[in-house]
Amino acid sequence: MTPADLSLTVLHAVRRAVDDGALRVDVPPVVKVERARPGGVGDYASNVALTLARSAGRSALDVAGILEERLRGTPGLRDVAVTGPGFLNFTLRSDAGGDLVRAVREAGDAYGSGTALAGVTVRFADLTESRALLVTETVVRLLRSQGADAALRGHRADDGGVPADERIPAHPGANELPLRGADPTPRNERMPALPGSNEPAPRDADADAADPAPRDERIHVHPGPYQPGLLGVDAARWALLRAAPQDRPLDGGPLLVQHERNPLFRVRYAHSRVRRLIANAAQLGFGPAYDTPVDAPELLGALGDHPVVLLAAARHRAPDRVARHLEVTADALLAFQHTVLPLGDEKPSAAHRSRLALAEAAGTVLAGGLSVLGISAPERI
Repeated sequence: MTPADLSLTVLHAVRRAVDDGALRVDVPPVVKVERARPGGVGDYASNVALTLARSAGRSALDVAGILEERLRGTPGLRDVAVTGPGFLNFTLRSDAGGDLVRAVREAGDAYGSGTALAGVTVRFADLTESRALLVTETVVRLLRSQGADAALRGHRADDGGVPADERIPAHPGANELPLRGADPTPRNERMPALPGSNEPAPRDADADAADPAPRDERIHVHPGPYQPGLLGVDAARWALLRAAPQDRPLDGGPLLVQHERNPLFRVRYAHSRVRRLIANAAQLGFGPAYDTPVDAPELLGALGDHPVVLLAAARHRAPDRVARHLEVTADALLAFQHTVLPLGDEKPSAAHRSRLALAEAAGTVLAGGLSVLGISAPERI
């Protein structure tokens, strides 16, 4: 059970309570789960019952009790408790880190892909401005990674949403996420929204009959030039994608400096450090295997949040969320890396194998996230 899994698990409990009539509320788009504070109970806590109480017309303790009943026996949860005015507190199984590392290893670069937006069709208006095209192309990739059928209007669904002669080039080494649910002749629909979200509401049959050709979606983007000749592909893409679409692009010059103040350098350097750790461990005669729990809450939390970040970036048309999360993951990995290999005369142990497995999982997440943005993940810097 990862933090992201836990958030989705609580959200599903809310939906089940609404579906069976126990609660009369709008299901929130996300449920916030935080680490338990000092003096709290268990590993994580959520105030979702307090946020739903007023609209439900019930006390927060009543709402928490309804959700607690639907969370009992959830795989990965050792205990669920209600404390204070209505906080839900969760205690995970002791091998939660192992479950997370195994999930990343099994999925590889596709970790974080899912089917939450399966059945959703999104068409974007045709574009010519370079940053708008780059942002929209990346959003198409994000939407497809979550199961949606997304493309630029007038282009085939199997060409990545943008034809090869117009597509903003990614780095030659960047991997594409798998395309899910592509349909060469999709319906022209708007993306349905979860209750309470800021996204457009779903269309019904009557609305479609009255307006058979709804407008294509556009992402509001502050224009900016794509400059791979001056900055290189990686820095040029990061400069346009790291800033929120409606904000000015980043200054490309600082992105060329190999320094810790350069976030692009930190992210790519963190990935290369993982590759060196694995190579150095092989020279010492051991490899990654998560055999014992590792105390690395920041890094485990960042890896567990990766699927939630990808889904939120797709829903909100915000590739900058992925870039920011990569920075968080890289910083956690760089702070953790010094514990991975044996020091001095120390012999490799199960703890070292587990730490190496966690570092390897972090490298996989960094590579996958960079791939979503069309940026390379180098083996060595």
